Amino acid sequence: MNKLLAIFKIPELRTKMLFVVAALVIFRLAANIPVTDASLIQQFLQNPTGSQAAQGQLFNLLNLFTGGTIENFSVVMLGLGPYITAVIIMQLLTMIFPKMKQLQQEEGEQGRQKFNQYGRLLTVPLSILQGFGLITLFSRQGLMGAMTSFELATTILVVAAGGLFLMWLGELITEKGIGNGVSLLIFAGIVARLPGAIQQSILQYQQDPGLIDDFIIFGVVALIVIAGVVFITEAHRSVPVSYAKQVHGRQVSGGVSTYLPLKVNQAGVIPIIFALSLLLFPGLVAGFLQSATTPTLTNIAITLQRIFDPTSTVYAISYFILVVAFTYFYTSVTFDPKMVSENLQKQGGFIPGVRPGHETVRFLSKTVARITLAGALFLGVIAVLPTVIQSATGISSLAIGGTAVLIVVSVAIETARQIEAQLTMREYEGY
Repeated sequence: MNKLLAIFKIPELRTKMLFVVAALVIFRLAANIPVTDASLIQQFLQNPTGSQAAQGQLFNLLNLFTGGTIENFSVVMLGLGPYITAVIIMQLLTMIFPKMKQLQQEEGEQGRQKFNQYGRLLTVPLSILQGFGLITLFSRQGLMGAMTSFELATTILVVAAGGLFLMWLGELITEKGIGNGVSLLIFAGIVARLPGAIQQSILQYQQDPGLIDDFIIFGVVALIVIAGVVFITEAHRSVPVSYAKQVHGRQVSGGVSTYLPLKVNQAGVIPIIFALSLLLFPGLVAGFLQSATTPTLTNIAITLQRIFDPTSTVYAISYFILVVAFTYFYTSVTFDPKMVSENLQKQGGFIPGVRPGHETVRFLSKTVARITLAGALFLGVIAVLPTVIQSATGISSLAIGGTAVLIVVSVAIETARQIEAQLTMREYEGY
């Protein structure tokens, strides 16, 4: 609190904070501007049944990340999904095309700006495609009225423009405010749902006071989850690094020892999103196949629906395994031991007891694989915890479980760290 109060005493930081607040207010206003009547969509999200269960879970997850924009069928209903998808695709392309990797890592600031620009351009077709996909799914579920071709095209363009507007707003927050704009918008969308979740819990308690024990268990587990997320998010393995002394004329540099921090959870929340998307796909297919006239297809749909039911044991086990697998996959995409080894060698650094070059690459790969196991298992537990809590207490834990709490805590820690860095920098300027 002292640091937050100190921010408002510094004119420049006060302006940055007020800009962030104003941008978040604009986002919440846009989230409540509907494109069309959303009453049927709201009913569907509140009580999806039968073949609609998988679709309902998918839409509820998207609705959580976008801060209720889907249930409002707002102009920004796509949220930052297209932009995040574009960024992930661009990261994956660096593994396939060496020129893309060179553009991002070796051509300096200009290369990074060009790389980011490609990501923005890729967001445009992805926004149109995702807008078309969501509207088509809503139409097939009977959640929208009939539309002419012109009305359909107009609606798709409006929601696609909304997605691009949020991308622009997020980058504007990053440039002129404090913290990462995209992360803060997702954070605001999740937090905006908390008052509704609390109100729903109060209504449940008023209808059945006997649930007080379940609410206490729920609250204790929520605190443990938050503490665990903070611990794993901040956890890292410190690899010692020494720098050889270098003589430049009469000046001597280097000869210092430091450490290379390797985070336990380098993948963040991405593995959970990947795994959930993959698991929801069979349920979506089953929903489409159930309307088929062929008995074989109908039986396949029923089997898929039973196996991949969100409350089944098979679903929970598959979810856990996929999260662990995707954690290793995404860590291998984002962390390149060879590049780290080369950078250390260029700067005259080395890991004590490990020879530079191939030995360093092998040491870093082995170390990352070992610490990633802890992060992967933790993410797997976090992913399946909401299902376990809901089965045990009957209380929906979507508001505090899984991806939501991971994003909220991670963004809060990162923003607090940036605020502290800004204040520290200005303290040095005072000297």
